[in-house]
Amino acid sequence: MSVVDEIKGRLDIAAYIQQYAQLKKAGRYYKACCPFHSEKTPSFTVNPDSQTWRCFGACAEGGDIFSFAMKMHSWSFAETVQELGRLAGVETRQQTPEQRQQSDALDHLRGLLKVAAEFYQQQFSESPEGAAALRYAREKRGFTDDTIAKFQIGYAPAGWQNLLNELKTLGYTEDQALDAGVVTRNDKGSVYDRFRNRLMIPIRDERGRVIGFGARALDPNDTPKYLNSPQSVMFDKSKTLFGLDTGKKAIRDIETAVIVEGYMDAIQAQQAGFTNVVAQMGTALTETQLQLLAPRYAKRIILALDSDAAGQNATMRSLEVARQALQADYAGRLAVDMRVLRIPGAKDPDDLIRENPERWQEFVDQAVPVADYVIELETADLNPSSTVQEREAVARQVLPMLIASESDLYRKDNLQKLAMRLRIAERDLLVWAQEQQIQEQRKPRPVQPPAPEPDTPYMPPINYDTMLPPSDEDGEERVSDRLVILPARVATIQREYALEFYCLRILLLQPDLLYTVNRKFRELAKENQALIRGVLGDLSVDDFQHGDYRGFIHMLKLATRQDDLDVLAFVRTQLNPALLPEFERLFTDEADAVRERLRRRFDGDAIVSWKQHERHKVGMIDPVIELLDKALRLRLLRLQRETQEMQFLQMEADTAGSEHYIQP
Repeated sequence: MSVVDEIKGRLDIAAYIQQYAQLKKAGRYYKACCPFHSEKTPSFTVNPDSQTWRCFGACAEGGDIFSFAMKMHSWSFAETVQELGRLAGVETRQQTPEQRQQSDALDHLRGLLKVAAEFYQQQFSESPEGAAALRYAREKRGFTDDTIAKFQIGYAPAGWQNLLNELKTLGYTEDQALDAGVVTRNDKGSVYDRFRNRLMIPIRDERGRVIGFGARALDPNDTPKYLNSPQSVMFDKSKTLFGLDTGKKAIRDIETAVIVEGYMDAIQAQQAGFTNVVAQMGTALTETQLQLLAPRYAKRIILALDSDAAGQNATMRSLEVARQALQADYAGRLAVDMRVLRIPGAKDPDDLIRENPERWQEFVDQAVPVADYVIELETADLNPSSTVQEREAVARQVLPMLIASESDLYRKDNLQKLAMRLRIAERDLLVWAQEQQIQEQRKPRPVQPPAPEPDTPYMPPINYDTMLPPSDEDGEERVSDRLVILPARVATIQREYALEFYCLRILLLQPDLLYTVNRKFRELAKENQALIRGVLGDLSVDDFQHGDYRGFIHMLKLATRQDDLDVLAFVRTQLNPALLPEFERLFTDEADAVRERLRRRFDGDAIVSWKQHERHKVGMIDPVIELLDKALRLRLLRLQRETQEMQFLQMEADTAGSEHYIQP
């Protein structure tokens, strides 16, 4: 039994979902209003027999306990396995001694940072200075007590070793405190608190764990005004968005994230009810921060940085990062609607929201597309006497921002607007844009780093080429030179999952075919949006029933949204170690049996053995056509399951005499 199956066997889906939705008994099923969207008529059902859930309303989704937990908490598949495994009492982290030691060290540092945050919180009531800091948070910053508690805001006292002494009392060492970034060491070797007489803002990761601190000076003479934790194994500001742990649900619900410059801006916004606001931890947005939001949570990202000159520069740097990310996204996986929010009067979001929160929503609604913002900003300094060379320079500066999204470039209004502002013919702008696109396409794609060695003893072959004896037909083209060899037979797989096994294996070996499958579904839909959003939507987790395969297809889709690693390498690095044996089994069956037979024979016998195998091997066919056929069959089976489930629900509704809540 796999780890996923063991977890599912120990946890009851109805009992788990009952924590988030008020389930009522309806025959063999349970019903509730969907926890993922607002509704008055229950459309959410739980089937305790199959241990599945489904929303027949706005979500139009369903799955098992894993898919529910992932959707409810915005966890990755690996996080879900870990969290549900902990709840079920199943060991999910099969680690080497070195990995276990490293993991324990990180957990120890997380514990230290949690203690530090609690220590700072307690200081509000420990001294007159702490009470003054609390008044500052309430009166000067405008934070309510609920906000102070929600964000764990605290106070670092003015002494040199207050926190350090507290940590030592609890058994932490100076080296651990240094690794966590809460103390520092001077040239003489003395260790002392990094943060002193400051308002403390814990910085938390996406899961709400403290990874660092932001500190605001309370003495006007102290510099710098804002001091963050240093770069460490726990904290990397380029990979962190402040407030994402408290804002991700709102971002997912409305599919829009607003990015502000500082954590004070984000706290003020979330306090005012704008919970989809997060803060970048630096002077400009990074590609990693962009990928934290899109496409996992948001389809639209609004930059709301300060409107002064520094803020405008930061906005342009952030847009350039987004442009490069979109430009490098060769498969179009990072599609996102980028917009810019402009606040008049050089105010920052913190000031505006405190003074007039209603205006903030107006400005968010009026956020302009990137093309409009860039055209207006870059042409602002031009005047009627600007030379042709100056206007052409501006055009070449603006065009890269437009061609990052091809639809923006060829929208006639954008092109006309730029042409009118610069007094340059549209055809010239198009020529320059095409030149820049060609230059971008000629740039070499980033070299993929070598895939890490898997935890299994050997890497299985993708095809049989390495085992083939010399060809008897020198110079003659073979079918296998033109077509990919089909995966090995799946006789060892349970028949009910053989179709899933086939599709998953092909897609993992050739990830680009995922887009081919989705494109075929869209072609069949013939631009019918209802079909595209429903029965002919993209291949998804819901098309698979096997617990492990559902996780693998989810990881595959995540892998296709990044370019740092080869797809298989990415999945192997992200997958829970306990699932790796089942994952590797996708690539190890008949091929290994044949290889083992060949290894045990002399060369002459090896050729005979291979020819015996060839007589029984599946014939060569076009793998794309075969995959499309099987993917369509997968979708048909899913639709049949859902139709049958709806029929059962209707029958239950017709015959049910009463409804009862689940007893706690």
